[in-house]
Amino acid sequence: MVQTPSQPLTLDLFLQLPETKPTREFLNGQITQKPMPQGEHSTLQAELCKMIDRIAEPPKIAKAFPELRCVFGGAAIIPDVSVFRWSRIPRSASGRVANRFELAPDWAIAILSPDQPQTKVLANLLHCVEHGTELGWLIDPENDSVLVIFPESRVKLYGGSDPLPILQDLDLTLSVTEIFQWLVFPE
Repeated sequence: MVQTPSQPLTLDLFLQLPETKPTREFLNGQITQKPMPQGEHSTLQAELCKMIDRIAEPPKIAKAFPELRCVFGGAAIIPDVSVFRWSRIPRSASGRVANRFELAPDWAIAILSPDQPQTKVLANLLHCVEHGTELGWLIDPENDSVLVIFPESRVKLYGGSDPLPILQDLDLTLSVTEIFQWLVFPE
């Protein structure tokens, strides 16, 4: 599809485009391609999903979804981990999980990849928070830090052993040190 000045790209047109690998996102009329996940990124993403689901799924509090396209507020964003409260998970009439999630996650987690612009990832998380996301994390493996985005676009940088803010009602305690310890594979 060729974009002409008389036909700006809209979310609806973007959603009609064929899927690509790596996936693409749409924010503020612009398409960006997500980088292909590498070792650290994949490890952190998998461990976060397992940790959150182990605590949140049995009591039906929440569910973590990896690489889930969320369409809301005129954008199509794919956080590395999207956490939805159980009652907000879109379902079909039969009760199965829906394919399309047309709402913001309750907790959006992004993991910065090498050479990925931090401002682009931060813009996605800010968009999420502006549209109802309760908590955003920007995990930066290069600096062993987590930038946390709260409602009203407040941000705070965490490092070391300080406990990270977690989605309310989850009985989970994590520090930045614990998260990055997942990357150590002893022989």
